[in-house]
Amino acid sequence: MILPKTNIPCTEMKEQLKRALDDIFKINVAVKQTERVLILSDGYNKSISEIGTALASSGEKFSHFLEFVQFQPTGCHGTEPPEEIWQKAFGIRTVQSLKEEKLLEPLLTKKITDEKIGIVESIIRKNRNERVDVVIALSYFSTSHTKFRDLLCRICGTRYASMPLFDEKMLSGPMQVDWKRMEKRTEEMAALVNRYNEIIIETPQGTRMVFSKQNRTARADTGIITKPGAFSNLPAGEVYLAPLEGTAEGKLVLEWAPTRKLKSPVTLNIQKGMVYSVEGDEPFVRELEDKLSEQTENRNIAELGIGTNDRASRPDNILESEKISGTIHIALGDNSSFGGTVRTSFHQDFVFFEPTVTLIPGKGDRRVLLKRGQIRNL
Repeated sequence: MILPKTNIPCTEMKEQLKRALDDIFKINVAVKQTERVLILSDGYNKSISEIGTALASSGEKFSHFLEFVQFQPTGCHGTEPPEEIWQKAFGIRTVQSLKEEKLLEPLLTKKITDEKIGIVESIIRKNRNERVDVVIALSYFSTSHTKFRDLLCRICGTRYASMPLFDEKMLSGPMQVDWKRMEKRTEEMAALVNRYNEIIIETPQGTRMVFSKQNRTARADTGIITKPGAFSNLPAGEVYLAPLEGTAEGKLVLEWAPTRKLKSPVTLNIQKGMVYSVEGDEPFVRELEDKLSEQTENRNIAELGIGTNDRASRPDNILESEKISGTIHIALGDNSSFGGTVRTSFHQDFVFFEPTVTLIPGKGDRRVLLKRGQIRNL
């Protein structure tokens, strides 16, 4: 495994990284020796493969039934993993039954209907004793917003750690957070947000958007994945929710793409919950427009997230930057796995710094949750 640059002596750094890997099994997912653990990697780059190998080696101390599987990268966040991975996670009989009922292909392409989902759930529930107990998805492209993840957690009770874009530096940064303290403040913030009906976000760069969260639940991503069906990113640390479709209005001014700072700002204009135009001189404009034009659902304002990890600091990797305490992130595309109604093989987050977040109740006074990136008293 490649070691990050640091002033800490090499031997001490190696030990710190080993402890961080061990802590994933001991603290984050609390694996028992008899539990079945599936570690996934898409082998997108050498770093991801090396971390996956190191993680699997560490995990052998904690589980007698651990399997490390690599598969071809899907090419996009939110795309369902291939059939072979469904078989590893749910079992051979489940996948065979889904194929016999002609349900696997629409599942993998995210074209499954609500009516058919009920049949899928029935098949999975019937064979749930074949499922794995824990999945650690160390794939470059995120599996968080997939039916694969949703069905494992919701129907099978599998504990699921999603680690897209993960790199070695995170082991000595946001993965060193005080997990219990972060869990407490993240859950307190989620409870507060859930008392309000509407949210306004603003940034010094010109972002201003308002949307309704009526009947939507803000959830806490704490990194503590110990209860049946629990799901979290690693590194963790955010409160997130699916805005009510069709209600977002305003504009988003992007300074960062998922893995780099933009040369100049890019503006997304929002009407009725959708991106209707993209403006800017940055090459990223064409890349984003191409993705949005593939499917109308890709334009959906899918998520608001608020970072709560005080050990996260890097702005150039969206997995870490969206966890930075006092930032927010907005995602486009799929939100069907966390309370929304939009299904598409696309989910892309964008981080915003120094935001002001105002919560508006149905009745009573509004409340400022963040002021220029500073969390107000919870």
